[in-house]
Amino acid sequence: MYFNQDKIVMLGRMSKLLLLFLLVGFSVQGQNLLSLEEAIAKSLENNYDITLIRRNQQIAEIRNNWGTAGRYPYISASLGADYSLNDNSNDDFIQNRYSGGVTVNWTLFDGFAVNISKQRLVELEDLSQQNTAIVVEGTIQAVVLAYYAVLLEKERLDVLKEVMLLSEDRFDRVDQRREFGSAVTFDVLQAQNAFLSDKTSFLNQEVAYKNALRDLKFLMADNGSVSYELNGTFEAIPVEYKLSDLHGQMAANNKSLKNQYINQNLLENAVLEAKSAYYPSLSFAGGATHTRTGNDYESSGISWANVNNMYGNFTLSYNLFSGGNRKRAVQIAKIEESNGEVELTQMKHELSNKMDNLYELYLVRKELLGIANENMETARLNYQIAQEKFENGAINSFNFRDVQLIYLNASLQKLQAVYNFIDTHTALLRMAGTIIQQYE
Repeated sequence: MYFNQDKIVMLGRMSKLLLLFLLVGFSVQGQNLLSLEEAIAKSLENNYDITLIRRNQQIAEIRNNWGTAGRYPYISASLGADYSLNDNSNDDFIQNRYSGGVTVNWTLFDGFAVNISKQRLVELEDLSQQNTAIVVEGTIQAVVLAYYAVLLEKERLDVLKEVMLLSEDRFDRVDQRREFGSAVTFDVLQAQNAFLSDKTSFLNQEVAYKNALRDLKFLMADNGSVSYELNGTFEAIPVEYKLSDLHGQMAANNKSLKNQYINQNLLENAVLEAKSAYYPSLSFAGGATHTRTGNDYESSGISWANVNNMYGNFTLSYNLFSGGNRKRAVQIAKIEESNGEVELTQMKHELSNKMDNLYELYLVRKELLGIANENMETARLNYQIAQEKFENGAINSFNFRDVQLIYLNASLQKLQAVYNFIDTHTALLRMAGTIIQQYE
């Protein structure tokens, strides 16, 4: 049975594709499928930054207590035992003294400082919750981008693999033709150079894909040896937004803006706390003690004496003059409050500008996505036509290589356009404060 050179090349290519299919099949069996939702869930549960910020939030929740603010009294108890030997000329004796007592110290009024401190603790807990929300939002955004970065690198890897296999097939064809005398060494070297260049790009892309997967595993705090196969679809779905609606959502939901409002409340409380120094303070101190003393005389034996003491004192104090420190403290607190208002206005303006810029970038990248898709389809059709012409000898290898590179660049540009759109869309959701609801 005889085969021509094209059939020989075709059989070689089929065997390589079969081997590649088997290798891919075995590798997928040893991997765990991972969806975007699962990646986000794992990150929200295990991410290092989220773990730390949640523990800081727990600390703020524990501190938010009336006892921390100073509403409740301080109660202490004491016990004592003393032994002494008295040596004198008349009569030696040993003295045993046992004592116990309870004391109470309570600030009944301190210029509303307790209520102000409690309100400050409430604001600090709210601030801690908002900080947690900011980290959660940032983690969700990072996971979404890392997940799609893995898909991007995988798609790039597939494109480069396709180009590499086609270059290899072209090299095999030309090499077979050289053996049959229908191709010269120059054509073989040119085809080999193209194949080796495409193979180099493919191998480098394999590294990029593995690195992207490691970055995603780091966000999930997964340091195990389990490998993941992402089952998400690498596609961009344009959504129509109104700029006015985005501004409204940002004003109501943006976590950084909410943090600034809480900081402004803290500055207002600082003014009230400084003013509380102008009020008098009323405190109570009381207690009860019991002392039992025994004198053990050498001549007459031991005798005991008990003493009980109870006391309660109220103290009303007022700072008449403190070198102007109270006045300066109020002035400084008011200036800081005024600075906080300026910073709040600045943040609103800055976020508004960023939202406008991001929205325009979103619209531009949506247009670029359509252009990239159209360019990709044109390059694919042109490549198919060029491949037929090259096989028929209508164009030379240089022209075919140029078309091949155009197709490769168009494919990579389309993939990058998809990722850029997803990047901008995710940033838009986070700035509007709706990214948690989007991926909840």
